[in-house]
Amino acid sequence: MNILFLVPYPLNESPSQRFRFEQYFGVLKQQGHSFQVEPFLEPKTWQHFYDSGRAFSKSLLLVKGLLRRLSILPALFKFDFVFIHREAAPLGPPVFEWLITQVFRKKVIYDFDDALWLTDRIDEGLLLKSIKWRSKIKAICRWSYKVSCGNEYLCSYARRYNDQVIYNPTTIDTEVLHNPDRLSKSRSDAITVGWTGSHSTLKYLRLIEDILQDIERDFPTVQFLVIADKKPDLNLKSLRYKPWRIDTEIEDLFEFDIGIMPLPDDEWAKGKCAFKALQYMALQIPTIASPVGVNSAVIDHGLNGFLAASPAEWKNCLKLLINGKNLRTEFGKMGRKKVAHQYSVLSNKAAFLSLFG
Repeated sequence: MNILFLVPYPLNESPSQRFRFEQYFGVLKQQGHSFQVEPFLEPKTWQHFYDSGRAFSKSLLLVKGLLRRLSILPALFKFDFVFIHREAAPLGPPVFEWLITQVFRKKVIYDFDDALWLTDRIDEGLLLKSIKWRSKIKAICRWSYKVSCGNEYLCSYARRYNDQVIYNPTTIDTEVLHNPDRLSKSRSDAITVGWTGSHSTLKYLRLIEDILQDIERDFPTVQFLVIADKKPDLNLKSLRYKPWRIDTEIEDLFEFDIGIMPLPDDEWAKGKCAFKALQYMALQIPTIASPVGVNSAVIDHGLNGFLAASPAEWKNCLKLLINGKNLRTEFGKMGRKKVAHQYSVLSNKAAFLSLFG
């Protein structure tokens, strides 16, 4: 088969792309398939599209992206499948999806890992809502040959419009990339509580900032490490910040002794695919997460991690892991076992390949 991947970002830049399908490229090649990847945004300038201001630069990047999408249309005849991640274009109605499915009659695999028909921007204006055109998600689902979703909440939405919905979780390469046996940890009396994510999810740390302040006061040996693409604005004396870098991503994560993933209990968060928790657990880092969405399926409370809903639960779970070295070790081992068996590239390879059957 020959597969066209229409994706928002350049390769090796977006966690969503890297851990949902880019890490399966080797599998596709082993099966004898060929593919072509066409990002909407250019490799050198794509981040400018999400900077504040820069209206002219953003408009130029948008026009270039639309022209790239138009230029690929004449070549569609040579592809057996078109894999669209999230959306063919970041703004406007699903024009390209309509052309690909209804005019060129190509089989589209539509993949998403967020509740894209919603938003978590409480201050979003009417203009941006109109431009984003979130109602297009149901139309793309309806037109697609198959729909690939990152959790059951997203699958339930997609099944309203398409019978061919496949649960395709975000997965971890537990053999090469997230393998603690290939890493070394420096010995220290300090205990590092860590979080990683993008600038858009940094706000979720605010949900437990007071708890982290209490922990910092009660446990002088505890420090906090945030790995992100933007420096966090948190009132923590022991806070360390590391800019996210792909070449040091795993080594930086391995500094964590405890990984955290707070989320609000809302419809948008239910669409999240537990990526942070999966990364921590694959590296044998004991994890505490909010019991929202798929987090409750990934973490078996008290067996391979903790689920904490209230401030009191967050504080108690943090204390138990800070004081319990043996508990951290046990949770780490059991957490990695869960990821390897249910959320790894190896365990999900057949499901991913079934998208193209």
